[in-house]
Amino acid sequence: MAKRRASVAVHRADAYAADVVAGRVVAGPLVRLACARHQRDRSNARWHWDADAADHALAFFETVLRLPDVTDEDGQPRPFILQPWQAFIVGSLFGWKHHAGGPRRYQDAYIEVGKGSGKSPMAAGIGLYGLVMDGELSAEIYSAATSQDQARVVWRDAEGMAQLSPDLRDAVECSVSNLAYAPTRSFFRPVSSEHRGLDGKRPHMGILDELHEHPNAQVTTKIRAGRKGRKQPLFVEITNSGYDLTSICWQHHEKSRKVLEQVIADDQWFAYVCGLDDGDDPLKDAACWIKANPNLGVSIQPSYLESQVRAARDVPSETNLVLRLNFCVWTRAQARFIPSEQWAACKGPMPDDALVGLPCYAGLDLGETDDFSAFALVWLIDDGRWYVRGRCWIPDAATVAKPDRPYRAWQDEGTLTVTDGNQADYDLIEADVLEACQSWGVRQLAYDKRFAEHMAQHLTGAGIECVDTPQGYQLNAALRELSRRVKSQALAHDDRALMAWHIDNATTRTGREKQIRLDKDAPGDKMDWAAALAMAASRALLDTADTTDSLMTTWG
Repeated sequence: MAKRRASVAVHRADAYAADVVAGRVVAGPLVRLACARHQRDRSNARWHWDADAADHALAFFETVLRLPDVTDEDGQPRPFILQPWQAFIVGSLFGWKHHAGGPRRYQDAYIEVGKGSGKSPMAAGIGLYGLVMDGELSAEIYSAATSQDQARVVWRDAEGMAQLSPDLRDAVECSVSNLAYAPTRSFFRPVSSEHRGLDGKRPHMGILDELHEHPNAQVTTKIRAGRKGRKQPLFVEITNSGYDLTSICWQHHEKSRKVLEQVIADDQWFAYVCGLDDGDDPLKDAACWIKANPNLGVSIQPSYLESQVRAARDVPSETNLVLRLNFCVWTRAQARFIPSEQWAACKGPMPDDALVGLPCYAGLDLGETDDFSAFALVWLIDDGRWYVRGRCWIPDAATVAKPDRPYRAWQDEGTLTVTDGNQADYDLIEADVLEACQSWGVRQLAYDKRFAEHMAQHLTGAGIECVDTPQGYQLNAALRELSRRVKSQALAHDDRALMAWHIDNATTRTGREKQIRLDKDAPGDKMDWAAALAMAASRALLDTADTTDSLMTTWG
């Protein structure tokens, strides 16, 4: 069995992260962010990096396991020598701890790589490590999928490794659909959603294969349901890219992206998501292939990708499939309204006294029950930029229904008010909006009469000029102007997490005349403040010095 050994001065996981961040190893944008996250966390006292534990897992792969379908020059099963990107993943999953001597930090891992990169054997090795090396009594390890055939893909790799390993062949008993380890009464089995096969499980580890093929969240939800009694459970999702933007795979892809971009916080969620940069064209430039295929030249050869690219060029019906499976392109993804990195680049808080007397416009998007109600302010700064702020309200019942959101953090930053009951507190919202409009001398308040007609009448009576502003394609000019300003950093904001979350959730849908409107990928992706900001921007446009040029630009 693998023995613990003293770690070297620069750990392999650290070296890979440093090489990626420095550009010595070519990687896609989210892998670069994963490596930057690793480097940040190495100096964060909240988490403990156990290099010996990471090395123990790496040694298990490279000294204990044998690949079932790869032989060396002598025709013998080849040891599982981890590539740098694999060492980074395995080292991270087993090296990060809550504290010295404590349980592992990561409980969930989402790994998205190009087809043929060796993700299934790596996941099988992770499962075998959990079976024989974790010391977990009655550990239940599952390879889980929607069908038994798919679930057996990873399990068969694990079975082959166990049978070929000199250290495991006598220690692990192999039988039909079961690998048993007697010293801890543990087992490793394939399971699926067929015939209620996911019910009643108490998993120590779960390997969820080809998540993009899962039609719903049933497998991921059920396989995780029994983990509450385990001290350090681990669930590893491996997948190619998909196409369904309502799928559980897309949701976990998007959660991974947001975690890596620091839009949301989940310190127990590990993400390694391959993909291309904006402007990369894998059908024309082979230099970007490595970004989606980190095992290029090892388990996947350039000649194979060349044949795939030829097929994509010659047969249009195959283009999207090749882009999706081989180059990590979500082929039906909608256009994001404002990329999070562009929004972050515009942060630049301004003191209240610098805003006094500047032209100011507002937008109000009211929710009904579990929705956010959102209010946005736009000031026209003397240097031609716009400065924006915002706040939201949500009923308490909605926080109970969606408990995973960081409501407390949003309240602490001063952008969220949680109101009593299960419906929006319009009286409180009206009072807050009136106070803000009067304090800042708001010239016009944009609202949608479908939801805010009654409130607008009250505000008008208090001296606020309210302008009915329907949402949809009518906001095309304002949306394009916001996008242009953010991209050119002609807009500044006060760097609030709640606002960034709403902006990040906003996508755009294009109409027949190439006009755009706001949309979102999933019902839970709230973007109400983005809508409020667009409404405020529509009024600010009328008072911007370059209104004519702006309108010509946005309407094209």
